[in-house]
Amino acid sequence: MPREPHLLESRPLTRDDAALALLTAHVRAQTFVVIPVFNEGAVIGEVLDQLVQHFPNVVCVDDGSSDGTWEALKSHAPHALRHLVNRGQGAALQTGTEYALRCGALRIAHFDADGQHRIEDLERMVAAVARGDCDIALGDRFAGNAASVPLGRRMVLRAAVVFHRIVSGIALNDVHNGLRVFSRAAAERIEMTADRMAHASELIDLIAQSQLRVLQLPVTIRYTEYSRAKGQSWTGGFRILFHYLVGRALD
Repeated sequence: MPREPHLLESRPLTRDDAALALLTAHVRAQTFVVIPVFNEGAVIGEVLDQLVQHFPNVVCVDDGSSDGTWEALKSHAPHALRHLVNRGQGAALQTGTEYALRCGALRIAHFDADGQHRIEDLERMVAAVARGDCDIALGDRFAGNAASVPLGRRMVLRAAVVFHRIVSGIALNDVHNGLRVFSRAAAERIEMTADRMAHASELIDLIAQSQLRVLQLPVTIRYTEYSRAKGQSWTGGFRILFHYLVGRALD
């Protein structure tokens, strides 16, 4: 029988000063933030300059970019890694996670390179894992300020929720949110093998099969013109679904 995660009740969006007080300089330094980066030279420097003020150990993996991304990472990223060819976001996240574990990280976060994620949401999620509330904290855009989520994107995400409740048997509210935080033990247990965008669905499967405690926390995703232009199309979504189903069939 597959093991099921302990899915904890979602938390409301509140300001938790006690939680933020827990984020001492030591706790922040032990949290490694992994960012997969592909052709984000126009924005990644600004994202990093803001992020490293709160979390000094940021691991950026340039996934075979062809613009000025690598030069920006060498100037702004505390830890800059590089794939010489484009392997996909899943591979970049796994590369960054393995590196962070070798560096002794006690917590590992996933964060987007395009400025969609908010540092204050990341802080709340890191605090939940650091104080032992959960093993994995997942961002939930529909429990936060969802007004800015484009209608087409909302429909795709809601369909993905229903799909994973049927296929993976896990009742998450936002299955493709890239803002995540793992304890060290959780990161060591969950190893992604899907190189490209299907990793997000594979990750839900791995969580569903685990006995890890999962907490969904409200987050706000910032949809800018830049991020909308780089978002997944309907055809891209079907291609991801195809790769995911092929991967499941081959397991």
